[in-house]
Amino acid sequence: MKSQTLLRIAAVALVTAAAAQAQTVPGPVVSMPPRPTAAMPQLPIPPPPAIQSPSYVLMDYQTGQLIAHRGMHLRMAPASLTKLMTAYVVDAALAAGKVHWNGKVYISDHAWRKGGAGTDGSTSFLKLHAYYPLSEVYKGMIVQSGNDAAIALAEHVAGTEGAFVQLMNAYAQRLGMKDTHYSNASGYPKPDLYTTAYDLALLARALIHDFPQYYGVYKIPSYTIDGIKQANRNLLLYRDPSVDGLKTGSTAEAGFCLVASAERDGQRLIAVVMKTASLRDAADQDEALLNYGFRFFATHTLYQAGRTLAAPRLWKGVRDTLALGVAHPVRVTIPRGRYRELKASMEIPATLIAPIARGQRIGTLSVSLDGKLLVQVPLVSLQAVPEAGWFGRLWDSMRLWWSSGKSGNAAPLAAPAAEKGG
Repeated sequence: MKSQTLLRIAAVALVTAAAAQAQTVPGPVVSMPPRPTAAMPQLPIPPPPAIQSPSYVLMDYQTGQLIAHRGMHLRMAPASLTKLMTAYVVDAALAAGKVHWNGKVYISDHAWRKGGAGTDGSTSFLKLHAYYPLSEVYKGMIVQSGNDAAIALAEHVAGTEGAFVQLMNAYAQRLGMKDTHYSNASGYPKPDLYTTAYDLALLARALIHDFPQYYGVYKIPSYTIDGIKQANRNLLLYRDPSVDGLKTGSTAEAGFCLVASAERDGQRLIAVVMKTASLRDAADQDEALLNYGFRFFATHTLYQAGRTLAAPRLWKGVRDTLALGVAHPVRVTIPRGRYRELKASMEIPATLIAPIARGQRIGTLSVSLDGKLLVQVPLVSLQAVPEAGWFGRLWDSMRLWWSSGKSGNAAPLAAPAAEKGG
């Protein structure tokens, strides 16, 4: 009789546990702990500098957050900033082993005619039907902004410039450049060649992150090929030692444009200005944006990957709690002095039942400032927890039934790593 009663209790408990698992609710929210180190006093944050450009962006490299912008989604002619995507496609081919840094690049009639000295665009003065090391042609495209170099590289990678352009547009879509379309490799004006300041910032971020082994070319001040010395047109390279790329662009339609990146004290920013009045103006505007960002904003690493941020109750497993954390570091870019005002919260299902796989998404971590969501990332299991044995599962089922599906409380968030600045 007693055994039948126990079996009935167990059956009811199993049904109750299954219902509790299917009807989970958000767990308790947890506030971010105070920063363990002394913070700088809050500074008044002035508005961005007066930029003489219809379209500009200032982006933090690590977080991708925007610090300042105006008209960032306006579709505009990119001029030679097109070559940043040409470089990205070449970088991808190099990284995949499809072409080689010291491989020989042929200068075809098409490359020479469309980008040679007889055109109205910039040129590296490459000789017709000559072969050059890919590394030298690459420098010609980035440092001198040679149209001939860009077209020759396109033909070397894809056989024809047309086929290469298809790769350019495919990579643009993959990078999330929704308002960009390419029609050639050089940036020579075409009605269907356009991009935006925001898309260019995305591309610059991808170039630095995805192919750091080739990024050093962008800061070369000058180089010589066939006895002709060619200087880098990015004036910020000569003014500011923290600037290490990227590129200029100019045509009558596009005006003077500049995408620049700089790193100071471990923080990297990307500035894009479009359609300014001169090359000097473009450099001045980008410099003003970079100085503004570094002076008044800081990027903080809040939580490192793999560290336990919560340990909620786990049922029917070989462990009673489940360690939760993030798969990648969580970073935010905020005004200096406002770290203590950040708010963090977690949403965790009310009932967690084994088995749980390592890396399985369990909940969500959100960080906000002034009620505005800054970042939201998955909480994942930091360990694999298999099911307990038959008796353990039965016992937890009974406890679940008795506790009416109440969830365990999440542990406090781990203290963030100390950062320089406010």
